[in-house]
Amino acid sequence: MATDLSKIRNFSIIAHIDHGKSTLADRLIQRTGGLSDREMSAQVLDNMDIEKERGITIKAQTVRLEWKGHVLNLMDTPGHVDFAYEVSRSLAACEGALLVVDAAQGVEAQTLANVYQSIEHDHEIIPVINKIDLPSAEPEKVKAEIEEIIGLDASNAVLASAKSGIGIEEVLDAIVERIPPPKGDAAAPLKAMLVDSWYDPYLGVVILVRVIDGTLKKGQQVKFMATDTVHLVDRVGCFRPKIEQLPDLGPGEIGFITAQIKEVAQARVGDTLTDAKRPAAEALPGFKEVQPVVFCGLFPVDANDFEKLRESIHKLRLNDASFSFEMETSAALGFGFRCGFLGLLHLEIIQERLTREYDLDLITTAPSVVYKLRLAKAAGEAEGQEIELHNPADMPDPNRIDEIEEPWIKAVIYVPDEYLGSILKLCQDRRGIQKDLTYVGGRAQVTYELPLNEVVFDFYDRLKSISRGYASFDYEQIGYREGDLVKMSIMVNNEAVDALSMIVHRGSAETRGRGMCERLKDLIPRHLFKIPIQAAIGGKVIARETIAALRKDVTAKCYGGDITRKRKLLEKQKEGKKRMREYGSVQIPQEAFIAALRMGEE
Repeated sequence: MATDLSKIRNFSIIAHIDHGKSTLADRLIQRTGGLSDREMSAQVLDNMDIEKERGITIKAQTVRLEWKGHVLNLMDTPGHVDFAYEVSRSLAACEGALLVVDAAQGVEAQTLANVYQSIEHDHEIIPVINKIDLPSAEPEKVKAEIEEIIGLDASNAVLASAKSGIGIEEVLDAIVERIPPPKGDAAAPLKAMLVDSWYDPYLGVVILVRVIDGTLKKGQQVKFMATDTVHLVDRVGCFRPKIEQLPDLGPGEIGFITAQIKEVAQARVGDTLTDAKRPAAEALPGFKEVQPVVFCGLFPVDANDFEKLRESIHKLRLNDASFSFEMETSAALGFGFRCGFLGLLHLEIIQERLTREYDLDLITTAPSVVYKLRLAKAAGEAEGQEIELHNPADMPDPNRIDEIEEPWIKAVIYVPDEYLGSILKLCQDRRGIQKDLTYVGGRAQVTYELPLNEVVFDFYDRLKSISRGYASFDYEQIGYREGDLVKMSIMVNNEAVDALSMIVHRGSAETRGRGMCERLKDLIPRHLFKIPIQAAIGGKVIARETIAALRKDVTAKCYGGDITRKRKLLEKQKEGKKRMREYGSVQIPQEAFIAALRMGEE
């Protein structure tokens, strides 16, 4: 039987990484009797080891709680910018949000990005100041920050400590009192939003839904409006957080369904479900295709692991529809895959999961972004064609290119005042355009526009090391702009190494090229002949290093005697070396590749 609408509260938790979001969720589950103490574990909604270790949420989870006769549906959303679209869908499924802010650290960049999304969805936001039992906690200062930066009234903020269990009941009471119940019409045609989906080896694809209108029952034929496919619902239920099967889901309720779907790609986040026999007039707004932003090549260190890598990538894809891949071959690295990711954290997580869960040793090529090229018009064409470039190795001849456009982002950085100078220098060095600089308490908020390809290398690591971990950073894409970009090739012994080629801005090409050549000089072992290492743009060499030859002393057997004998031996050696250099091939060890690509991020 569907629950009475006035007794339902749907809410999500918004917080920056490490402000205690998952711990608060644990306490809410424990306090409402969702799990007994014996069944509890830390970060109970984070299923993956990586989530627990890093203290981040990667997949949205939901749990249904009971409190004082009300049903509370908690959506635990990812906090990181890479998963911004998933967050927006989770927020669209709620009527309110808990804004969790660390009492010692205050408001940070990601908190801000997600809170603005929440305000756009017209949510009732309850500020919760967490970790008030820390010696460095300053709740009053944090309240003032929330009011000043976000513009929310924080006078009735709930003071809590999720770890110690302080203020948990107050949080639950505030949810019941201050978050409005959902609206919906049980008699209208079914309309439900697909909030998330994941693959379960026993059930197939499990789909998380929020019912807006109508009722969702077992045995019903449902139509997915974006993919235009029809499926039969074979299981309806909710998580408490253990799975509980239900006869139906009514308006305002959040739960899951399974419908014998084999691939997550068929169940797209943000899609609208409706009854196949009595469909809704129009889909819910806000659906969009998720596009990969960062691309890189993944190759097995041992060529025999290629089949294992292929299987592992297919399995991961079952669970993550936003991850795309295609086959690729490289002269230097053999067979592998060109993969697309939502951002750098997504890339790191996929790479770590492949290494950990599937026991693979991988080489990752330098990450690159999607460029848009406009080619010069060929004979018989009205205008030049536009192409998207995912892999620097595929770049056409520069003479054929009219212009190259690269993606730009708008970045908001929060940083304590003392580190501001070095952060501004970092952004200027990365071709950033400063848009805004404001002060809140002792911290600066800087807004910059930056090219994404300058950020994908190691911007985040540099930001953290310069500010000793205090700076926080959040970004959104703002479209494409034309740039003076060139393809830089690395040549070893006059042969281009495709895995090391990259697209760089003309202004920084020489510095990048010189750095790469110097590193390869240290990494490639010496051979019996001289090896030139060159960085080139087209036919023009912009940097060069030479690895000296290993020298065998051929005159060692000559004790004294005539100089001509020695010269004859040296000339003979010189001829041999010349011949060897023509026919000799340079073996670049795998470790050198891994080190060069990893350090190419400096």
